[in-house]
Amino acid sequence: MDLLKLIGRSKELFSPDISFYNNELKKKVSKSRFLVIGGAGSIGQAVVKEIFKRNPLKLHVVDISENNLVEVVRDIRSSFGYIEGDFRTFALDIGSIEYDAFIESDGRYDYVLNLSALKHVRSEKDPFTLMRMIDINIFNTEKTLQQSIDNGVKKYFCVSTDKAANPVNMMGASKRIMEMFLMRRSKEISISTARFANVAFSDGSLLHGFEQRIKKRQPIVAPNDIKRYFVIPKESGELCLMSCIFGENRDIFFPKLSENLHLISFADIAVKYLKGLNYEPHLCSDEDEARKLVETLPDEGKWPCLFTASDTTGEKDFEEFFTVNESLDMERFENLGIIKNDAIYEDDKLNLFVETIQSMKRKKYWKKDEIVKLFFKMIPDFGHKETGKYLDSKM
Repeated sequence: MDLLKLIGRSKELFSPDISFYNNELKKKVSKSRFLVIGGAGSIGQAVVKEIFKRNPLKLHVVDISENNLVEVVRDIRSSFGYIEGDFRTFALDIGSIEYDAFIESDGRYDYVLNLSALKHVRSEKDPFTLMRMIDINIFNTEKTLQQSIDNGVKKYFCVSTDKAANPVNMMGASKRIMEMFLMRRSKEISISTARFANVAFSDGSLLHGFEQRIKKRQPIVAPNDIKRYFVIPKESGELCLMSCIFGENRDIFFPKLSENLHLISFADIAVKYLKGLNYEPHLCSDEDEARKLVETLPDEGKWPCLFTASDTTGEKDFEEFFTVNESLDMERFENLGIIKNDAIYEDDKLNLFVETIQSMKRKKYWKKDEIVKLFFKMIPDFGHKETGKYLDSKM
């Protein structure tokens, strides 16, 4: 199925910029050594492919998911074959001793790209998963940054999110705090990052869930009042690589808004997706009706759908890639904008954050509201609102 058509587009976003800079990209990649952390996730795999097809000297891919790493290799071999450079994958937890030993044994890279993240808004529903989000999105970034500095890495890239701009949920706020830590480290190593839209059909996303529901003969559920910007996986890989290779210290890349990138609702995509599979959407009034009708409707060329308004914690009314206070460069690239940053951060705040989280961990006891209060200290205008409802309580 054509992903671009599903998200309401006919052209890839970054083709003009990739085409213009491709020779320079090839030259730089072919002379460089890369470590991609979290390289088996949807965005990570897209980045790995963009690097691999330009023949790097070394490409090491680390991810906690052994199964996804197997798919990375199968996909690479099936699409591109082989390179002369050193291409290997490692099933490692970034927070582990084994990962540290791996870095000690090698660690010689020109570019380190960190694509590892807990990305779901639903991960803030309990204090334990929320603490893991802080570990992965913030402290693992700090750890791998320090290792990169120690090993003389030329450039560190870390993926952020559009939800870090005026965040309303803990996931977006964790990435905003991560950006603060990045700014502090930017005095010791060149860093760049990227904020971008939802990646269409990425693992665990609602659109990926559509595929699973069809396979399992289950109803399609989507909010009808939330519109989002979407990029396809290939575009996410291109955006990350462009930021990594061409971003100046502290740059945050993002896709420019244009007629090629516009808001579309999840419900609209669901309708297009079903029609692409030759099913007519049948709107249901509640979950029970949807579950019952899925037993019979598909045989009639129809599929039960439940489209409702969103009322869960952490949903943002609209998406934005930058705030009014951020300085922009909209001239350098045709379809890529850049947020230009100075090394502005508050040492006291960052140290307080580390000490408070460490204290909670030592006690092995913390409440969600304590972490929320800490986030408000870090981000005074944090727009977090607790509704008491989470996606896990819905179909």
